Amino acid sequence: MRDTCRWFVAILDLAGASALAATAQAGPLDPPGYQKAFSCSACHGFAGNSKTDTTPILAGMAPWYFKKAIADYASGKRPAAEMEPFAKMIDVLGADDVANYFAAQPRQASAIRLDPAAVERGRAASTPCVVCHGQNGKGDASKGIPDISGQPPGYLQAQMLKFKADTRSPGDPALKALKTLMATIPDPTLADLAAYYSSLR
Repeated sequence: MRDTCRWFVAILDLAGASALAATAQAGPLDPPGYQKAFSCSACHGFAGNSKTDTTPILAGMAPWYFKKAIADYASGKRPAAEMEPFAKMIDVLGADDVANYFAAQPRQASAIRLDPAAVERGRAASTPCVVCHGQNGKGDASKGIPDISGQPPGYLQAQMLKFKADTRSPGDPALKALKTLMATIPDPTLADLAAYYSSLR
């Protein structure tokens, strides 16, 4: 009797699997590039929508900027012990596929709550930033300037502090003007700027 029950359960399992296979449709794990991008989700969130304050959102990121960041991390030009091995792995797997996967994902707004007063102070202090990043923070791909709108404020603030200290891409002549500007801005104002640009959509 026990063997008969096991046989019956096995038949039901096979029937269920066949039915699922027959009706299966593409889901959120099936887009091209997902398998290569899977390891990124541990830190950057499912489909690149980071839920933390210090990790950037990759969803909707322009492929050109994603690939530049990966190349800079992989080469050590942009020092980051936690990112370098993953960047090298993406280089091997195919940066184009991973970049295109994240670019195709709908971006969700950062879940980090912002202080409205900090946002307003940041808006007032953003005039020097508009020259490169534009009124809406979307940047200019033709000049190699990335979109920084909507990123978590903690991430934006950390990057500005690195620019100020010349620890992000140290010695890069293309960033000299930016780093010179950052050196003139007090740290509390950088926090306000981060809140403002995080608020943009």
